[in-house]
Amino acid sequence: MKAPDGNKLAILQALNKGEFISGQAMGEQLGISRAAVAKHITSLQEMGLDIYKVNGKGYRLSRPLSLLKQTDIELAYEQLDGSGCHFEVQPIIDSTNSELMRRVQSAEASNNSVLVAEMQQKGKGRRGRTWQSPFAANLYYSYYWRLDDGMHAAMGLSIAVGLAVYDSLKALYDLEVQLKWPNDVLVDGRKLAGVLVELDGTAEGPCHLVIGIGLNIAMPQAAAEHIDQPWCDLNEFAGELDKNQLVAVLTCFLQKRLAQYRQTGLQGMYQQWNRVHAFSGQCVELSSGTNTWRGICEGIDEQGAVVLRVDGQSKRYFGGEISLRVKSTG
Repeated sequence: MKAPDGNKLAILQALNKGEFISGQAMGEQLGISRAAVAKHITSLQEMGLDIYKVNGKGYRLSRPLSLLKQTDIELAYEQLDGSGCHFEVQPIIDSTNSELMRRVQSAEASNNSVLVAEMQQKGKGRRGRTWQSPFAANLYYSYYWRLDDGMHAAMGLSIAVGLAVYDSLKALYDLEVQLKWPNDVLVDGRKLAGVLVELDGTAEGPCHLVIGIGLNIAMPQAAAEHIDQPWCDLNEFAGELDKNQLVAVLTCFLQKRLAQYRQTGLQGMYQQWNRVHAFSGQCVELSSGTNTWRGICEGIDEQGAVVLRVDGQSKRYFGGEISLRVKSTG
């Protein structure tokens, strides 16, 4: 699938003005037929854009789009006194994480580089899940970071990244979110964002990390039908917003948390994380492969392991395939 260009891009820009516009008016402006306009609109809808039609009025987007622009991101980043990052915007990509990892493995990635896209065709969630990534609806963000202390030193990194997302949403929108171990950002039990950290390296040598963040902003209903858990998006809480500013602010807070992590690990962060823990003190179920444990969730420790009180004893659990679920009461 190609990114919108030519007449398709012109139609998208016309629809993004927030008013109804008829197919005939767009056709006259572009010198094409109404049928051609309708074909382009169908193509845009297939990309996940929520466009609707009202007889006698024409077409419009359900809500205005905030489109990514590299120069706007760079300007916002500079205004925040950010430094050291290189930004790149792609209209359509398979996965921002996959692309950065390919560059890492071919030695073409620059440290502290940020790749964002308007759409992912193979968006990646944790444990092989698909991350719904319709065009221009949400934020699809990846950051490359090199850690020279080996893969073991990256064990609790998703905790630091979750706090960076928390910092950003609080600073920009005064939005209080909760963090779910190990990688989810929730509002009232509904998923707003997710973190996916992928590693390449050796146990003792340099470790290359690609930090992926998917953040729901304006999820179209058509894409939401494929999501198998309660969810929400930023538009529910913040109204119209500027994705370019969001990228810049998120990058600045992520850099601060990564610098803190490099110096002291989670020593200065795990207690902060526990204060905004979504399942603190609740009875939960923890699964890893074919094993399942139930207990009272006591948060995380200084290494990023989740702590459960099981049969009166506090036990730590951590690993690549652990998931946390609220225990069913039915």
